[in-house]
Amino acid sequence: MLIRTIGQIEAEGRVISIAHGKATAVRLLTKADGLNFSISEARGSKAGASTLWYKNHWEANYVRSGMATLEDCNSGQRWPLEPGVLYCVGPLDKHRIIREVDCDMRMISVFSPPIIGQETHDEDHAYPASGDLPPRQGRMTVTTLEDVRKAGLEVSVNGGRAISQRYLTAADQLGFSLHSVKVKEGVETDLWYKNHWEGNLVLEGSLEVTDKATGEAHLLGPGGLYLVGPDDPHHLKALTNVHVISVFDPPLTGKEDHDADGAYPPTGPLPPGPSAE
Repeated sequence: MLIRTIGQIEAEGRVISIAHGKATAVRLLTKADGLNFSISEARGSKAGASTLWYKNHWEANYVRSGMATLEDCNSGQRWPLEPGVLYCVGPLDKHRIIREVDCDMRMISVFSPPIIGQETHDEDHAYPASGDLPPRQGRMTVTTLEDVRKAGLEVSVNGGRAISQRYLTAADQLGFSLHSVKVKEGVETDLWYKNHWEGNLVLEGSLEVTDKATGEAHLLGPGGLYLVGPDDPHHLKALTNVHVISVFDPPLTGKEDHDADGAYPPTGPLPPGPSAE
């Protein structure tokens, strides 16, 4: 089990300037962690526009806070960005993020292939290549929570203990799936992802995750991340209502529920995951 927090990374001075100084990023999981994705929190606060073009990556962004407009530089099409919206951009998608007023804009950014961790944007507003692109084809997409519900991808899991809103699944061909998970205060459950790696970033609330192999308990609030895999049976306790972004590798199909061991059935080959310390 791996534990990291945004507060810890900030205290160590490891906040990266990106978008030519118009935004910053906190890198929580990177290529060195041995997964097919990386997780960052991207931040912007000032009104203005940032042009981006991830020629060497696919990026999924879940809006955590703030308001902006997403513009496709190729077609001119625009979409509103607000909490609960997810958009995906790839090599064909030169785009702009437009903030009309100063606001605390925060997005959870998941890259495939995973980024190394120190990158900032080059003159083309891209990051250098960091691995093979996933098989996904096509152009940028925008998904709202209503879209997830209409697709039947808001799923009650673990005997009704949690609601998983599955924004991205194996069908999206990104090498990971991404879910917004909500757990009610007081829920306790045993989980053991024997067939997957799962990265969890707390957006709201507080929870306690206990490594059942060692008995060590970790209290995590907003900005806390825990990564669990095949060797990590764990106990989860929601101390308040909790909202978590959960990223699975290999990706889930979208319809799974936990079995008696608190696991999901295999959905693909496992990546190596973090090296033992």
